Amino acid sequence: MRVLVAGLGNMGVSHALAYHADPAFRIVGLVNRSRPDLPEALRGYPLSQEFAEALDRLRPDLVSIATYSDSHAEFAVAAMRAGAHVFVEKPLATTLEDARRVVACARQTGRKLVVGYILRHHPSWQRLIAEARAMGGPYVFRLNLNQQSSGPTWAVHKALMQTTPPIVDCGVHYVDVMCQITDAAPVEVRGMGLRLSQEIAPDMYNYGHFQVLFDDGSLGWYEAGWGPMMSDTAFFVKDVVTPQGAVSIRMAEDARSDDIDTHTRTSTLRLHRVGAGARDISMAGEPGHQQLCDAQAGFVSRAIADDLDLDRHMTDALRSLAVCLAADDSVRRGIPIRLQGEA
Repeated sequence: MRVLVAGLGNMGVSHALAYHADPAFRIVGLVNRSRPDLPEALRGYPLSQEFAEALDRLRPDLVSIATYSDSHAEFAVAAMRAGAHVFVEKPLATTLEDARRVVACARQTGRKLVVGYILRHHPSWQRLIAEARAMGGPYVFRLNLNQQSSGPTWAVHKALMQTTPPIVDCGVHYVDVMCQITDAAPVEVRGMGLRLSQEIAPDMYNYGHFQVLFDDGSLGWYEAGWGPMMSDTAFFVKDVVTPQGAVSIRMAEDARSDDIDTHTRTSTLRLHRVGAGARDISMAGEPGHQQLCDAQAGFVSRAIADDLDLDRHMTDALRSLAVCLAADDSVRRGIPIRLQGEA
C-alpha cells in the first residue's frame, strides 16, 4: 500500500516509522513545511514541502496526516477526493462543521477514514474500559493530563495553541474513553480556562478543565494544561467511580509529565469494589508509544484490506470532538453549552 505521510512532528515521525516497519505499506513520500532532523530509517524517503503537489504527483493509496489541526480537514478531503484512504491524527478538525465535512466525504467516496485514537489500541486502556463497564453505571469520570513543558516541547505546545487549546487537543482521547464506558449521550458541557503565559495569544488559554453531563446521570471531569508553569504533581489522574466501586490507573513513582510514553503508560490498574476491598493488576509488559503506533498502523491496514465498517468509528470521533469544542465554547462564553447532533 503506497503511503504519503504529511507532518513530521513527534506523532508524524512515529507513524512514519510504523509504516516503514510494516510490510503491508510502502512509503512513497514525506511532506513537511520545514526540513526536520529525521531518524536514520526515514532519511532515504523523498521529502516535499507542498502537500497538494506531492498528493497529485505520487497518487498514494493512503495518506497519513499528522500536521497541525487546522489543516486536517483540508488535507483529508483532498486526499479522499484524489482516491486515497486517510489516517488523520486527532482532533479530526478544529470545527465541528469541518469534521462533519470530512466524515461526509469518506461516506460519499467510500474511502476509509481512521482517526488517531491511540488509546483504543492499548490493552491496558481496553482492560480499564471493560472493568468499568462490568461494574455498571452511572459513572463519575475523573481524568486529566497536564504537561510541564519547556524548551522544544513548550515551543510545540505554543505552536499547537495557535489553533487548538489543550482541552480540545488532548481531551478528545479521554471523552472517547468516557463514551466507550457509558452508552449514554453527553447532554451538557461546562468549561473554564485560564491564560497562564504571556507567550501565547491573548485569546488563547493554556490551562482548562470542563465537566460533561450524560443523560444517564453520569458525569465527567477533564483537565489539561501545558507549559513551564504547570505542576508535576497530580498531572495524571485516571479514575472511574461507580456505585459498585472504582477502577483507577496508578502511575509508576518515577513517571514524568514531559515523557511521551507517560501519556499512555498505565503501570497498574487498581480495582476497588464496595465490601470487597481493592486489588492491583500489573500492566507490566504493556506496549510503549511506538508499539502503539505500530498497532494503529496494523488497524489501518486491516480496515482497508478487510473493508471494515468504520461508521461507528467516525461517529464516535465526531461525538468526542463535539464535546471538547463545546467545552472551548463554554470557556470563551462563560456559559454551560447544551449539546445536540453528534453529541
